[in-house]
Amino acid sequence: MTILSKSAKQTEEIAFEYAKTLNKGDVVLLSGDLGAGKTAFVKGVAKFFGLDGVTSPTYAYLNIYGDLLYHYDCYRLSCGEDAERLGLTDYFGGDNICLIEWAENIEDALPDTVKKVEILKASENERTINL
Repeated sequence: MTILSKSAKQTEEIAFEYAKTLNKGDVVLLSGDLGAGKTAFVKGVAKFFGLDGVTSPTYAYLNIYGDLLYHYDCYRLSCGEDAERLGLTDYFGGDNICLIEWAENIEDALPDTVKKVEILKASENERTINL
């Protein structure tokens, strides 16, 4: 399914609706260029679960919200072994939902079954979201 978002707020609203399809144990790969709206998407998912305070985990690699949402940023990792060494893969398939930005950097450590969300810049404010 492809949806056009005309603002960061609308991206959050789309993510809020998408969150209704998620279950504990899901691993969701978020792809898109820098500034595409991946973290805005995570904010919308978090809102559905009654969580707030979402920020980009770029420097921490992982932010955990309410023991349910595990928000990864793997931009600075070079391979799956890096993620494994840091213990980031320990949470895959657990009693939580993992949302991973820059998952392509750790592709060899990802579980076999994942969900994918692609966010593409269509213009300054518009995004094409592929679910």
